[in-house]
Amino acid sequence: MTLDQAYVNQIFLPATYAGGVPYGIFRELRATAPVWWVEEPAVGEWPSGPGYWAVLRHGDVKHVLRNPAVFSSQSGATQIRDPDTAADLEFARAMMLNQDPPDHSRLRRIVAGAFTPRALGELAAGIERHAADAVREVRARGEADFVGLVADLPVRTLAWIMGVPEQDRQLLQDWANRVIGYQDADYAHSGTAGPAGLSDIGRAALAHRPTARTTADGRPVNPRSRAALADMFAYAHALAERPRPGSMLARMREGGLDTAEFETMFFLFAVAGNETVRNALPGGVLALLSHPEQYRLLCDRPELVPSAVEEMLRYWPPVVDFRRTAAQDVELGGRLIRRGEKVVVYHASANRDETVFPDPDRFDVTRTPNDHVSLGFGPHFCVGAQLARLQMTAMLRRVLAELPGLALVPGAAPDRLVSNFQNGLKHLQVRWQPRS
Repeated sequence: MTLDQAYVNQIFLPATYAGGVPYGIFRELRATAPVWWVEEPAVGEWPSGPGYWAVLRHGDVKHVLRNPAVFSSQSGATQIRDPDTAADLEFARAMMLNQDPPDHSRLRRIVAGAFTPRALGELAAGIERHAADAVREVRARGEADFVGLVADLPVRTLAWIMGVPEQDRQLLQDWANRVIGYQDADYAHSGTAGPAGLSDIGRAALAHRPTARTTADGRPVNPRSRAALADMFAYAHALAERPRPGSMLARMREGGLDTAEFETMFFLFAVAGNETVRNALPGGVLALLSHPEQYRLLCDRPELVPSAVEEMLRYWPPVVDFRRTAAQDVELGGRLIRRGEKVVVYHASANRDETVFPDPDRFDVTRTPNDHVSLGFGPHFCVGAQLARLQMTAMLRRVLAELPGLALVPGAAPDRLVSNFQNGLKHLQVRWQPRS
């Protein structure tokens, strides 16, 4: 089968994802060839790029992710778009996410202690309490935006882990919106946190909030650059002067990070630490309510919640794709990939690979085994994976127990995030049988 290049390019265009992940296109591409060349046409003010190889099958995605010596995270960082300048690339390379072993391993060891079974056990009670509070607050209403219901849980959890004062957690939400949702007009310039109620360092950080949206040469400001996140980094440095003992910030200070490593580690946890639960749980609940027989089964058998969480992650992966760069000439899926070319693994496609997942488009809370790649694979497997599972499990159990008869509100279509990177919802209206 020969597919038109413009058709293939749809998997790159952010506007495609406003209507949902293009699983039909992924299916056609997987059936035709495991690796495809995708162009990077200009998108609005964002210039065109050189193009990349899209990796779509489960086995090939795992192969790329487990071989950093061949498919590097550090050469060009991990976003499809190339950093705008050499300085932006150098800054991105200081982040653990954008490094290869052994540098990646060194940074990972510094923060891994925050995610041991013992550390997670100490967090569990607080997570359960926050989930209970969030559900109790809306229980009597009979209707709510499920995205809003869920959104504060990862932010509260991150604030505690990082040592961010409780009253400043809305800043974490704004920073995540601006980075994760930069392709979406509703999120690109998020600034919902006002001075009222913030700590003194929170109020001081607002003075550094960027107002310029373009560079001197007219290009959009890179949303992941120092310039675009000046308020976040000002806040991080101020907070580092008085870290809470035992917090992630204290670990970072004790780990001997240089300035760029410190800033990008704060960035990573403030933003990436938010996205898994914030995207996967609303999306997973949408999948659950779109399959009412699965919802009824889960209500009848709450012991299936852990496997339901895994199926939510598979069916609604919080991240669509990640980029690598070929460190050498290499053959993959019958294609010769040249050194320096971009290679983009599509988690969303791998999770629907027919050769791995029987009836992959069916949402099944009993699915086992469930070898999804939504939390990564290889050296970059998500360091906070168990924390994400803990939060999703706590919230899902509370929702099932206390919001009976959960259903989508008729006529209120889910509002999807416009992004070719994050698989998110901005709004999801649900209703239930209210009780006091």
